[in-house]
Amino acid sequence: MNLLARYAENIFWMARYMERAENLARILDVHETFARDKRGASNWRSIVQLNGDDADFFTRHQKATAETVVHYYVLDQRHPNSLVSIIRMARENARTLRPWISTEMWTQINVLYNRLLELQPKDVTVQHLSRVCAWLKEACQTHTGITEGTFYRDQGWYFYQLGKYIERADQTTRLLDIKYHTLLPASADDGSSLDMFQWFTVLRSAAGYHAFRRVYPRGMTPATVAGFMLYNEGFPRSVVMCVRQIDGVLTRLKSRYSLRRGSEAMEKVDELLGALLSRPIEAVIRDGLHEYLDWVQQQLCSVTDEMGRAFFGQEPAPAIPSPAQSQSQVQAG
Repeated sequence: MNLLARYAENIFWMARYMERAENLARILDVHETFARDKRGASNWRSIVQLNGDDADFFTRHQKATAETVVHYYVLDQRHPNSLVSIIRMARENARTLRPWISTEMWTQINVLYNRLLELQPKDVTVQHLSRVCAWLKEACQTHTGITEGTFYRDQGWYFYQLGKYIERADQTTRLLDIKYHTLLPASADDGSSLDMFQWFTVLRSAAGYHAFRRVYPRGMTPATVAGFMLYNEGFPRSVVMCVRQIDGVLTRLKSRYSLRRGSEAMEKVDELLGALLSRPIEAVIRDGLHEYLDWVQQQLCSVTDEMGRAFFGQEPAPAIPSPAQSQSQVQAG
């Protein structure tokens, strides 16, 4: 390969971290909306649980309150999956990639990181969280636009796309899981205006409400929302759409650059895509949506492991619970 393995890995993880930051901002934003009702107010711990951070979180905080969870996931520099840490890792990868990425890409990430460092605890209280999350989402989308318009279309572009779509698929499952996990037990509210508002919020957090309404002009149920976010091939953040993109990018990467490695990763992707297309949402919900989403996340981790072995000179990492793998975890493997 003309692109050194370490640069390919840096590009892959820069894309993942930027996508992860946007999705974490979305999860925090939508959870703040849920916390305005009596059920959501006591449910901040679900974010910690579904990101697999219980052990680390409770070594630093006695309770999972709005204040402690928001600080942990926004400003805590000791926490590797806080927004400030995620953007720092994206910036470190971008700095290594200065010869490979545009000046505009580097400048935007650098400015974003420095602005994050300026935030104080008073800036990220629950009352201000929605505004901060909106700014972070816009900054990540700005990065996406700058990358689209300035990143040279060589091997690096393919690895950027792979990182973006693997992370996006993983984060869509987490967003769906955290809200489905929170809402499903409250069957007494099914069909109520509160229930509809909550599912509207789930779709809004994924920028999917208007797309959903194009498919379902009227009505909304947990099954239709879950099915849309998992399987709709016209929605850019659906899991099936992302996995199809991963499959296509891997195929073009191997073909265009005559790469001998990567077949195992492609087999994993094919297996995942086949499983996604073979089961209707009703069967998935009947058999356990949480378990299904957890399996999808494990498969995406396996794809990352196989890519690390094929392209980055890494051994596959052991199975890693949520959140999705980080660069240091893969390298440690």
